[in-house]
Amino acid sequence: MTSDVIERDLAVVGGGPVGLYAAYYAGFRGLSAAIIDSLPSPGGQVSAMYPEKPIYDVAGFPSIKGRDLVAGLVEQAARFAPTYVLDQRAQQLTRHDDGTIEIGTDKGTAIRAKAVVISGGIGTFTPRPLPTGDEWIGRGLAFFVPSLRDHAGQDVVVVGGGDSACDWALSLEPIALSVTLVHRRAAFRAHAHTVEQLHASSVDVIANAQISKVHGSERVQTVEITATDGTTVIRPASRYRCPRVHRQPRADPRLGRAHRRQPLHPGGHDHGDQPPRRVRGRRHHRLPGQGAPDRGGIRRGGDRREQRRRAHQSRRAAPAPSRRARGWLLRCTSRTRRCCEPTATSA
Repeated sequence: MTSDVIERDLAVVGGGPVGLYAAYYAGFRGLSAAIIDSLPSPGGQVSAMYPEKPIYDVAGFPSIKGRDLVAGLVEQAARFAPTYVLDQRAQQLTRHDDGTIEIGTDKGTAIRAKAVVISGGIGTFTPRPLPTGDEWIGRGLAFFVPSLRDHAGQDVVVVGGGDSACDWALSLEPIALSVTLVHRRAAFRAHAHTVEQLHASSVDVIANAQISKVHGSERVQTVEITATDGTTVIRPASRYRCPRVHRQPRADPRLGRAHRRQPLHPGGHDHGDQPPRRVRGRRHHRLPGQGAPDRGGIRRGGDRREQRRRAHQSRRAAPAPSRRARGWLLRCTSRTRRCCEPTATSA
């Protein structure tokens, strides 16, 4: 445990694209910034899950790989030299009498700032263990594919059925000696078009099965795959240098990854030691001293609920039309307080 205290104008919790751009813009406005992230390198889920995947929905880029996008954001922010606090998870928040906010990490580092921006996305990734093979981590068993070139000419086994697992398998197919995809269910969570590409490729897809044994000497050499009906097959995971068996942690229904929600949630007021509340199916852990998104110097970047709230307020501020016009009745019945479209009524 350390007792370092880092003093900056702005603390950014989350080192993904939003957090990196927040640090750049803070510097552009003359503020010093510190970026806190639980991953060992900046970029968030883009670096961890999609470094080699083309991204098509970034303004100004018809197509850009995840690693290139992150590299550009890091270079852009480097102009103002933000402080990176990586491989540490923000878990405590304290307000001081002078108005500053102090964030404590799981490794004892303290960051004191005048304002906080939370851009933690879905939070910290947590892998789901395989039935066997944890002792091979770092010796042929890995969680991510940071570089496809590292697996050229190798026998690769990918475990999972989400978007990232299927994307990795398809991306490795042209350069790997062989690719086997193992999924414990028959149905895949990946996009339908990706699944079609997968079945049309040379990837050996084994569904309704799991890795039961991992064999090797110093590194992984073969894996034993057992189906739900008890049949067993063995697939190579080593032929050329540094073979890897990639496993897919417990899936998020959207991203194919497990995650731990960040403990810093900006909504509401001080709830002390009360249990986390559920917001539209999500669990948010509160810390003493937290304020609403527009209070106390704490903001959440990219919060859709905040955008909807502002849009709702702007619609309500507009002059209201007549209650009945040409057979239409304007009404708002949404429990989320969002305005509904006009609903037809009988004459």
